[in-house]
Amino acid sequence: MPRWSTHILFRIEYLGFRYHGWQKQPGVKTVQGMIDKTLKFVLGEQRFRTLGSGRTDAKVSADDFVVGLFLMHKPENLDSFLEEFNKNLPSDIRAKNIHYVDAKFNVIQDAKLKEYHYYFSFGEKAHPFSAPFVCNMGESLNIEAMQQACEAFVGVHNFKRYVCKPSDVTVFEREIVKCVIEKNTRYKADFIPENTYVLKVASKGFLRYQVRLMMGALEDVGNGFWSVEDLKKSLIDSNGTQIENIAPASALLLHRVDYL
Repeated sequence: MPRWSTHILFRIEYLGFRYHGWQKQPGVKTVQGMIDKTLKFVLGEQRFRTLGSGRTDAKVSADDFVVGLFLMHKPENLDSFLEEFNKNLPSDIRAKNIHYVDAKFNVIQDAKLKEYHYYFSFGEKAHPFSAPFVCNMGESLNIEAMQQACEAFVGVHNFKRYVCKPSDVTVFEREIVKCVIEKNTRYKADFIPENTYVLKVASKGFLRYQVRLMMGALEDVGNGFWSVEDLKKSLIDSNGTQIENIAPASALLLHRVDYL
């Protein structure tokens, strides 16, 4: 195992629609795979290692994904290195900034807060160009009921019914510090539905598919399949049936990762 002498942190943003998530996997295109391929070209023969702040599902995008880069030698100039790196990345990935960190810094464990945004619309089928950004849920939704249901998620709860394929050591208890639905003010284009909304959820950490399952439960409230009380009960009765409605991945966005 190499003894890395240089520890760098950079933040990237990417459109995940054509990637099979962050983490490298054999036989599929991933964001980490593209990052490593670009670094190999920029760094030449120098050995390196990358480590992401977490995982994202296939087609999920990010405003603020954090990557740790481990090197044997310092780049001559960080700004020039960032410029060269960006110049060789594909157009759907961009590095925003870069700086050195202490060797003790842990890009995964030191994260204090992660915030995800999920964009959705309802009603008439949306233009296909909106697919990488907004999930069109078709039916009419009661946004007021969904906003009320969001309040039930805030606090510490057992999310055993809101996870996919947990392991024997999965910790189901998580604290949600923010959960709101607001009108979309970010995405504006002819192909984006006029009535578009965004679910904003923040926590120190999330379970696999948790945010998408939370969005699915909120959709069930919005279309009348569930009441607000039904959603509250799903957080109390952790041994009930798993939430089945999982929202599509492409409308999910990792908005920010905080290290406070």
